[in-house]
Amino acid sequence: MRWRGGRRSQNVEDRRGSSSGGGSGGFRFPFPRGGRGGGGGFRLPGGGRQPVRRGGISGIGMIIVIVLVLLFGGDLGSLFDQSPVNTPSGNNPSGQTFPQLPDVQGRDNQPGRTSQTSTQQSSDDAAAFISVVLADTEDTWNALFQQFGQDYREPRLVLFEGVVRSACGTAQSAMGPFYCPGDQKVYIDLSFFNDLSNRFGAPGDFAQAYVIAHEIGHHVQTLLGVSERVRAAQSGAGQSQSNAIQVRMELQADCFAGIWAHHADNARQILEDGDVEEAMNAAEAIGDDRLQRQAQGRVVPDSFTHGSSEQRMRWFSRGLESGNLRDCDTFNASQI
Repeated sequence: MRWRGGRRSQNVEDRRGSSSGGGSGGFRFPFPRGGRGGGGGFRLPGGGRQPVRRGGISGIGMIIVIVLVLLFGGDLGSLFDQSPVNTPSGNNPSGQTFPQLPDVQGRDNQPGRTSQTSTQQSSDDAAAFISVVLADTEDTWNALFQQFGQDYREPRLVLFEGVVRSACGTAQSAMGPFYCPGDQKVYIDLSFFNDLSNRFGAPGDFAQAYVIAHEIGHHVQTLLGVSERVRAAQSGAGQSQSNAIQVRMELQADCFAGIWAHHADNARQILEDGDVEEAMNAAEAIGDDRLQRQAQGRVVPDSFTHGSSEQRMRWFSRGLESGNLRDCDTFNASQI
């Protein structure tokens, strides 16, 4: 990924070295895998796992649709086409409306590429990389929001070690990166990238960029009202239904990560050979089915909260190829 020399974001908080991680809040983190209350995250086996639940109900896809329709009223497709809240009048001469979605390192020894695997990066280099990627997501989403007459509120990204306190509660690094809608911040312990590379075989700077862009995707969902509606739907659902709704939210964030990559490359030519493969490898490595098989030797689809490897790769690819927000409507998709 071409990132060196790029603009660095001013929205990075470095809390590394603090024993408590600083921040607000103080209750125990209640949603280890980005469930109710959180904005999603990347969890690795052995840290913050939700209990595996058997059983569930049949026809889960239809039930999700029914639950959402009952909660939101009417046709879900109409939700997808709503005009956004607080859109300035007369500020959008094209007549387009921003889609109101339902609430929900390069390689070693290759000429021209700088190795950015976590094991080779210094702490400062890794922080610089994250700052540049965050700045690039800001440039992309600011431009996209402006097309529809809206302002993009830039999130902050917190670097921490071990434990961190947020408006969503206290989290440990084993939970992986996460987004908290309460304070609109992304939280990342850089050790996650070591695990992603060394334990799960997904090295590369663009694999890391994909993780960051996924969490920023949750921020976009918060600004669009998706997160609030997803939490409302989950509050009236059983565990299997709640998990299934969460999967659609997470896959949408993957699709939004692809949208970022699409527009960032068109505008700034950030992609190098092999970058897309790095992101796809990361998406495959952290699919629920693969993580469950590695952790417990079996796969329990009703307990999925992020989607299978195939689903995550497919939705990231869809956003990357299309660049169109409307193509990321996982909530109305008949098959995810």
